Amino acid sequence: MSVTHTEVTATLDPCGASDHPDCGIRDMLDRVGDTWTVMVVTELGASERRFLELQRAIDGISQRMLTLTLRRLERDGLVSRTVYPTVPAQVSYALTDSGARLTHLIKALADWSLAERAAIADARQRYDDTHPGHVIR
Repeated sequence: MSVTHTEVTATLDPCGASDHPDCGIRDMLDRVGDTWTVMVVTELGASERRFLELQRAIDGISQRMLTLTLRRLERDGLVSRTVYPTVPAQVSYALTDSGARLTHLIKALADWSLAERAAIADARQRYDDTHPGHVIR
């Protein structure tokens, strides 16, 4: 038995319709759709972390980008920041309940990408074979 496209497609309300001008997806995709946010949330999903622990765990992230990402996530209520009264001050970061719920969506996306990896690679190869000279990567 085959599954049709409509059987696997989720029902989504279209954004931009006159009665539904902005469904909020753009705003949140700006935040949760970037690589660094996904990496920070993934790391914090395992446990509370200090800044340097996060920086060491996330390959390629600069101090500035980690700082900006954490501030944005804190502003959005996805991460909490705790300052301990030590000398020097120690700061740790943890997911809030809302941030913890985001881990389920990230896991679903990761699972989907692993399941679809071969099909996507095949589709890319077919496209590249039928469109020589188009450099899309």
